[in-house]
Amino acid sequence: MAARIRKGDTVVVITGVNKGRRGEVLRVLPKGNRAVVQGVAIATRHVKPRGMGEPGGIRQQEAAIHLSNLMLIDPRSEKPTKVGFRMLEDGRKVRVAKATGEVMES
Repeated sequence: MAARIRKGDTVVVITGVNKGRRGEVLRVLPKGNRAVVQGVAIATRHVKPRGMGEPGGIRQQEAAIHLSNLMLIDPRSEKPTKVGFRMLEDGRKVRVAKATGEVMES
């Protein structure tokens, strides 16, 4: 199945506590249908020290968000849009913004 949201995309959260926040996708976890978005869904983790180089303590890091709660940002209008797919003349399958028809670089 082709991925509608990929690493490096700019997305907006459409529902939940972080609704309206934008960020770049850092990682996509396809098995769980989740993504990690920069600056969104910050979770506090208590970390044990690991050897001499890494001290323990309380750290904040991004937690994964379900893909259904994210919407891709249209590169032309800078607004959230649905994503479709189109075959180009050279045989490549590309993502297309439904709102404007803009091809999203992959």
